[in-house]
Amino acid sequence: MIGYMLSQNKGYENPLAAAVISLSTLVVMMPNTISITPLDGTDSVLAQGALTFGNIGTGAMFAGVIIGLVATEVFIFITSIKKLQINLGDSIPPAVGKSFNVLVPFILVISAFALVSAILNNIFHTDLVQIITSLIQEPLRTATTGLVGCVLLYSLGNFLWILGIHQSVIYSSILEPLLIVNMTLNMAAYAAGEAIPNIINVAFVPAFGMMGGSGSTICLLIATLLVSRNAATKSVSKMAFVPGLFNINEPVIFGYSIVYNVCMLIPFVLTPALGIIIGYLATSLNFMNECVVYIPWTTPPLLSGYLATAGDFRAVIVQALILALGVLLYIPFVKMNDIVMEKTMASE
Repeated sequence: MIGYMLSQNKGYENPLAAAVISLSTLVVMMPNTISITPLDGTDSVLAQGALTFGNIGTGAMFAGVIIGLVATEVFIFITSIKKLQINLGDSIPPAVGKSFNVLVPFILVISAFALVSAILNNIFHTDLVQIITSLIQEPLRTATTGLVGCVLLYSLGNFLWILGIHQSVIYSSILEPLLIVNMTLNMAAYAAGEAIPNIINVAFVPAFGMMGGSGSTICLLIATLLVSRNAATKSVSKMAFVPGLFNINEPVIFGYSIVYNVCMLIPFVLTPALGIIIGYLATSLNFMNECVVYIPWTTPPLLSGYLATAGDFRAVIVQALILALGVLLYIPFVKMNDIVMEKTMASE
């Protein structure tokens, strides 16, 4: 998909060919020989022509991203060289002509990656997937999915919302893929009855830092219904409350609104950070279990904590505490927003 979308965005006329070359080069760069254990429990043996789940799953996600980008860029560049295109004339179907046009670039790109793979395997006894995973993915995952890294990245994403930029440019592009890796490791450890390795994962952040959506805006809606005197914001809050229970908060972001609303900057950024910190401390102090179930992001607050922790009622208590503190944090800013709106209407 990365190869397909990249080539399409660059205006390349045959994005399907780019998708095929991306997948092909990823397979070429995987280990030529893997160690497997037979079902009868005997000693491990070496096998060729096999792919491991570790190399086609979340463990090699960054390798797939990087190889897909590089292979597609090289492929598009080579296909632009006219001398490498095979022109069969106008009498053949266009689909057949496109296939022959990319035939030589296909051979050159895959051969180049195969040569790199052979050098890594035979001289350095490793492969590019392992190199990228060890040198890029794991250090980045450790830094960004720790407490400090997660809070900073997610807070930055929420700050961008105030400027009208969707927080997914930070969360979905940088943080979420690494949180998925953490969740995969947690689920495997839970299934094996082992210690859970990661507190922060793709279920933890929505459950404790995104109650009601980005900015934990369910807290804003409750605070508005409790203390606001402005008819417009109360009307929006009533309308947005049910979607907000399922973490859908576009009506709040654009209707309340959060975008370009300086009054909401502090609570919109701090409330999710507070939730992540409290959830992290509660887990690290063994007050509640780790999140080991990959729940849908639309799961309502309180229920999400219970399900994500595989049925730990203490997680519900933690979520309720975060929810109450979030409401208290939003209340003074709701009142401030009321004053600003009254002055704005009066000036008009």
